[in-house]
Amino acid sequence: MNRSLFYSWNTIKTNTIKKKTLILNFGPQHPAAHGVLRLVLQLNSEVIQRLDIHIGLLHRGTENLITTKHYTKSIPYFDRLDYVSMMSQEHAYCLAIEKLLNIKNLDPVTNLIRILFDELTRILNHMLAIACHALDIGSMSAIFWAFEEREKLMEFYEQVSGARMHAAFHKPYSDFNFNINKQLLTDILTFVQNCYITLNEMHTILTFNKIWKQRLINVGVLSYEDCKNYSLTGVMSRSVGIKRDLRLAKYNTYSGYNQLKIKSFCGNNGDSFDRYLIRMLEMGESLCIINTVSTKLISNYLHSYQYSPNIYKKIINIKNKSYTSMEDLIKHFVNWHTGFCVKSNSTLSYIESPKGEFGVILISDNTEKPLKCKIRSPSYYNLQALPKLVKGHYLGDLASIIGTIDIVFGEIDR
Repeated sequence: MNRSLFYSWNTIKTNTIKKKTLILNFGPQHPAAHGVLRLVLQLNSEVIQRLDIHIGLLHRGTENLITTKHYTKSIPYFDRLDYVSMMSQEHAYCLAIEKLLNIKNLDPVTNLIRILFDELTRILNHMLAIACHALDIGSMSAIFWAFEEREKLMEFYEQVSGARMHAAFHKPYSDFNFNINKQLLTDILTFVQNCYITLNEMHTILTFNKIWKQRLINVGVLSYEDCKNYSLTGVMSRSVGIKRDLRLAKYNTYSGYNQLKIKSFCGNNGDSFDRYLIRMLEMGESLCIINTVSTKLISNYLHSYQYSPNIYKKIINIKNKSYTSMEDLIKHFVNWHTGFCVKSNSTLSYIESPKGEFGVILISDNTEKPLKCKIRSPSYYNLQALPKLVKGHYLGDLASIIGTIDIVFGEIDR
């Protein structure tokens, strides 16, 4: 075979072929899309030059629907926004209602139980995020371990609310004495001890894996200016070293988080590997918080705590009667079904949800329904940074970067 002819033909081919731009559709049925994400990619060979995001396929008009319901009847809508961090979003909405009603200094049991289930929800979210991210890259073991732990967490949801996912558990100005007992808290403490073992296994199989590190280190890098320009919060902002965590805020914390010793973790590089490490560390810290709160509830409160509906009676304007007559019973049902009126006011409430800062804006107009509701979802802001994150990377890195920004379309499209 005359090799010189082959070499000359190869040289001519290289010099004469023009580079073509390829337009590729990604999603909305792609398994790595984490919902109904549709992307239009502009590729040069396999290198991403541009990315256009198409959203709205899951739009349900949630913010408008909330204005058609009584305040407490809108709580289930928040379970269906980020359907991986259900109770965290309920918590934010309840805090907004309590601010409208000017309710302060809730009893310590209510605050501790809200913290308890917020941190259980954080583990629920991060377990799924890391496990699905690993599966997208090619690691199978992590998803089996993570889903075993998530099953236990959803059983805790079911014990207190009757539902495994859409709990509708948190209530404004509410009392949790009916659902929380010593046996449940003991089971949660047992879960904490076993979950440490699972986290160590996931840490061992992923953190020190060469393929995992090659796929994540220096991939999807963010800078401080990027986080500022895109209004990124939570793990995304802490990965570049921004020390912002609403649970640690000195003057604007919520639900008594400032009474607990909490650590917040930051990275330096802003890449996918830093975001993965922060989520792993946050799960370990959440286990410490859960252990502290559960122990405190068992030892200090549950044995002596009694139901006190004074705040509840004040809000729905029920007189202190024993409901022994039909008239009192009718009044009770009327108050439940018509809700309570809230004076004209407006409020903004934020919490540190697993994906970032989740906010609820409520405007009342002296009726039993909100005049306007606006939701600030962290997934929406995380997604808008995706074109910046993927530019210049290979097409094979796209699924990895989508997994590391941790998005759910229930709260993006709303």
